Amino acid sequence: MRTSENTTAPDLSWLNDITMAELERNPYQAYERLRAEAPLAYVPVLGSYVASTAEVCREVATSPDFEAVITPAGGRTFGHPAIIGVNGDVHADLRSMVEPALQPVEVDRWVDDLVRPIARRYLEQFEDEGRAELVSQFCEPVSVRSLGDLLGLQSVDSDKLREWFAKLNRSFTNAAMTEDGEFANPEGFVEGDEAKAEIQAAVDPLIDKWIVEPDDSAISHWLHDGMPPGKTRDREYIYPTIYVYLLGAMQEPGHGMASTLVGLFSEPEQMEQVVDDPALIPRAISEGMRWTSPIWSATARISTKAVTVAGVDLPAGTPVILSYGSANHDAGVYEAPTRYDLHRPPLPHLAFGAGDHACAGIYFANHVMRIALEELFEAIPNLERDASPGVEFWGWGFRGPTSLHVVWEV
Repeated sequence: MRTSENTTAPDLSWLNDITMAELERNPYQAYERLRAEAPLAYVPVLGSYVASTAEVCREVATSPDFEAVITPAGGRTFGHPAIIGVNGDVHADLRSMVEPALQPVEVDRWVDDLVRPIARRYLEQFEDEGRAELVSQFCEPVSVRSLGDLLGLQSVDSDKLREWFAKLNRSFTNAAMTEDGEFANPEGFVEGDEAKAEIQAAVDPLIDKWIVEPDDSAISHWLHDGMPPGKTRDREYIYPTIYVYLLGAMQEPGHGMASTLVGLFSEPEQMEQVVDDPALIPRAISEGMRWTSPIWSATARISTKAVTVAGVDLPAGTPVILSYGSANHDAGVYEAPTRYDLHRPPLPHLAFGAGDHACAGIYFANHVMRIALEELFEAIPNLERDASPGVEFWGWGFRGPTSLHVVWEV
């Protein structure tokens, strides 16, 4: 770790004025100032230190002096052991449970047959209408249906899956803390609890079946893979990771492709290039994920010993929230980072995290987005954004457009 520097401390009293409403509506202004004045700083409303630059986020995420920890609101929402907040043998077991189905050689075997019919099915519902709201009619449904079918949740309709991740999202990001270290809005977890009760009511009968009749669904493999004959993992052990998937993995491809579309609409020449040359779609998606990272500030680490990071001395046991969405707007790494630019140098970004807890589904998520956008541009090449409603983004932990109205000539 870097050593502390003897510099005059800046006045950071303005951090006391940051609110959760501000962070959820538009975190960029506060984080731009954080990157400039205090790349690692304690933010009172979050009750935690926050890393805001690419360098500090990557340093903390990969340092042996830190290990994963879940944020208080995340822990309250998911319970233990959620894969994003555990370490050692438990983390190794959970990764060994989820990773086999997400390996590139495995994904390549079935992803096209899984995702392309889903995308076509949703397109058929509106492609002759001349207008649509793509977040709710295409991006989110394709995302949740693709993962839902992979998990084995064909019996749960897409609107219910979207409802679950929205409720879990609002619960997970109910992060405001009081000076006493209590949740400022404990009622904000109620709908997350309601979603979890519904999830268990839907998934418990499936688990009962998979225990005695395993199949090729992901959750069935989670129960059985790596276990002695006749044994399965306890459902209470895997449910926190099911919740992680039903929030983060459900929303990420949908919001990633929606943000990519908004970015392309902001640069009409680049949109035309991508429509004319589908080989550019992966590059467009990568820039969209950097420009508005779907998992914006939802992961954390905790120091295992006293360390100094970015000139800040941290005692052992200090949590640090990693704001990857801010890191991806770091002007020290990306020129004009607030602009969507398909043609910027293909530098690495942190939209999928870093270190041992980087997203296990990177390959799958990128292919869901690629296939969906291929089908969209093939079916509706003359897509235009309907400018009258505007586009509003929301979210601090998880971020994406709340709606995206488009029109085209039929």
